[in-house]
Amino acid sequence: MTRRVLAIVGLVLAGLVVGTWVATASFLHTERTVTIGAHNATVTGNLDGHATVQAGPLLPEFRISTDAPLGIGADIVLRDSPITNFEQILAQDAAIAAAPEGEIAKVTAVLQDVALVSVIRGVAAGLATVVVIAVIWRLLGPARRTQLAGAWPPSRHTALVGGTLTIVLVASLWVALPHRSDDTRTVAWVPITTEFPELGDIPADLSALQDVEVSKGAAVAGSKALLDGAIATYSESVDFYGKLADDVKDVDGIRAPEGDEITALVVTDRHNNITMDQVAKAVGDRADISFVMDLGDDTSNGASWEDFSIQSLAAAFSDVPVYAVAGNHDQGPFIREEMERVGFTVLDGGIEEIEGISILGDSDPRSSGLTAGYTGNEDDNIDAIGAQDAELAEIACDAEERIGVMMVHSSASARETIDRGCADLVLSGHLHRQVGPDVTEGEEGITTALTTASTGGAVYAFALGSKLRRDAQVTLVTFDDGRPVGLQIITFQPGRIIDVGDYTELELSPLPGDDADDATPTP
Repeated sequence: MTRRVLAIVGLVLAGLVVGTWVATASFLHTERTVTIGAHNATVTGNLDGHATVQAGPLLPEFRISTDAPLGIGADIVLRDSPITNFEQILAQDAAIAAAPEGEIAKVTAVLQDVALVSVIRGVAAGLATVVVIAVIWRLLGPARRTQLAGAWPPSRHTALVGGTLTIVLVASLWVALPHRSDDTRTVAWVPITTEFPELGDIPADLSALQDVEVSKGAAVAGSKALLDGAIATYSESVDFYGKLADDVKDVDGIRAPEGDEITALVVTDRHNNITMDQVAKAVGDRADISFVMDLGDDTSNGASWEDFSIQSLAAAFSDVPVYAVAGNHDQGPFIREEMERVGFTVLDGGIEEIEGISILGDSDPRSSGLTAGYTGNEDDNIDAIGAQDAELAEIACDAEERIGVMMVHSSASARETIDRGCADLVLSGHLHRQVGPDVTEGEEGITTALTTASTGGAVYAFALGSKLRRDAQVTLVTFDDGRPVGLQIITFQPGRIIDVGDYTELELSPLPGDDADDATPTP
């Protein structure tokens, strides 16, 4: 019995040793390709407790502690970018660094997936080792095992065979693992404020740079000149948007739901300005929102590298559901797929229900001239928007229950619905300026239509920068008993002025069986 227990313990230890080695080697040598900001990049796991970024020969390496268990970190190598202007790349990277939550979530997800695959490989290798040893043990039989034990130390022939088999096993496992070329350079790391003393002026409560280390000697003349603009953009972004979010926490007039009411936050036309997400989140927290309605144009080109914008919005509002439609600048399959992948409910012409509210919407069928899906034929866009307008109106007007909210990127997709009065509220963006709220009484009822201005403060299709270029806007929608009953529009001006609009009650059509006198009047 003692020998059997020892044999089992030995098998388990052998499996654990091999499995741990294979899992660790797999984690450290698996390389994944991702997009980070405007870059194609490779991510590989490490166990030094840091996320280390190599940005090419012209810029210094930098790293930051991950504080992850087991010292898990990542080596990130930034490679080519679809943006060819180097200064523009630096400025955009600096702005993204001011709101990095989405990119951090992406790299974390990649490392978690690599870790899971590595554990599976380790378990498989450990089990295989146990099985091989057990089979060989059985095949030898008690007599042969006793004979071999009595002949210890083994003969030269036996040692040669055993050593060869061991080498073959280890080599087979090593070849089966993914590999990368390891960097054998020795890098001396120093705090970034040591190499760039001017960063010491950034308030500690506004800057994660205090925890960043760079490779010693980074502040050579060439690198310093390249980084000056990026550092200025980063500092201005952190300062401007951080203070704007703090201002939201103290501003008066933002309405929270009362009684059984619930509130939703409308964002639209962010155009990659992820630094405004913290501001929108601050509004959502003040208003105690239950969900977010995203009306599209989260990106400028609908390109795969712009997934950082979707990642950022998902990270900012991870605690509430997000209902979304894609805009004409999001055209192409990637952005909608990314919305779904991060957990957004992307409306596709069907009716969704949340908290008793019927929501109808669809993504913009048109393609901006900046997207890869642009055909150059404007007639195609006109035909597509007209067909969507008619189709959505038919769905809304034939619905068994009255539509509470219609979500479209452009109001052109809801003209017939508005004219016929088939929804309580129609929300749109696209114009980058506020239109409405306008009330229309149609044959099917009363509809209020509102176009919210760009949440990113976009000029044309671009919004990402160190501060707002023009007014930015979000809208709060209040619901009661499944119907929208009020609107509040909040505008952010480039001078960091917050204009909290008055709460406006909506006029609603009476539902079948309701007394017409019960409809909420326009104030």
